[in-house]
Amino acid sequence: MPSKKLLQVTLVRSPIGCPKDQKATVKAMGLNKIGKTVTLPDNPSVRGMIRKVAHLVNWREVTEGGQN
Repeated sequence: MPSKKLLQVTLVRSPIGCPKDQKATVKAMGLNKIGKTVTLPDNPSVRGMIRKVAHLVNWREVTEGGQN
């Protein structure tokens, strides 16, 4: 059974001063405070969201079991 890939995304910079669409993307990802980390599924839509706000977040790949 293959492990399910996940992405851990952490907000490291404030979206204040960013365009509204980038603020909305950060909010849609569930990030509302600097330092907050969320785990999201690894799929093309989430990858696109990360790419859009790459200057505001750090991310890394993890497996569902937490091994990685």
